[in-house]
Amino acid sequence: MFDPVPSRPATGLAVRCTRVLLSPWSRFSLLVVVLLAAAVAMLLLEPQRLLATGWPARLDGGVVAVLLFGVAYGACTVAFVPRPLLNLAAGALFGTQSGLAAALAGTVLGAGISFGLGRVLGQDALRTLLRGRWLKAADGQLSRHGFRSMLALRLFPGVPFAAANYCAAVSRMGCPPFLVATGLGSIPNTAAYVVAGSEATSPTSPAFLAAMGFIVLTGIGAAFVAWRKRHRLASE
Repeated sequence: MFDPVPSRPATGLAVRCTRVLLSPWSRFSLLVVVLLAAAVAMLLLEPQRLLATGWPARLDGGVVAVLLFGVAYGACTVAFVPRPLLNLAAGALFGTQSGLAAALAGTVLGAGISFGLGRVLGQDALRTLLRGRWLKAADGQLSRHGFRSMLALRLFPGVPFAAANYCAAVSRMGCPPFLVATGLGSIPNTAAYVVAGSEATSPTSPAFLAAMGFIVLTGIGAAFVAWRKRHRLASE
């Protein structure tokens, strides 16, 4: 009796808005907004005051304080707070062993959050910008040799922590090798800063001098490796 009404393609305003909101550049814009908001929040909260004022008295010591610091550490790294500052704070507040545990946990947590944000919100948009020779070389290295490359980046901290996180997220590197390489590669440099923070009241102690010497040597090594890489790319 009645002919069925033919279904119409979904072309309504809601569908068009959804497509726009889920487009690569819309998601990238959201990533920029999130990171800017996090950076502004950190500037207002000034987490570096922990170095001067110390941990709240009711949270001094204990597993809970270490866990809370690790979570705060991870959030601060996402908001571009320099890791050396956080590592010094970890050592000054909790000593070498607990401070190192909190700092490494926060390092992996922050790296994982940054990687997830970059992969979900930024990868599709940013991969269209990989046109330069250096960018293509870095992308290819991380995509084909992700674990080895990230381990080297963490051992020789010439590339800023946040930059390495988002470069890995934009590449085709997997998340598990990224996190494992970050955790293992961050141990030496993180430990040096934590020891320096825990021994800051004794700047002439062997532990403090050894930690500072290691920091200086790794910095020189990172600069040398970066110079060689740049020279090699320029000659190709």
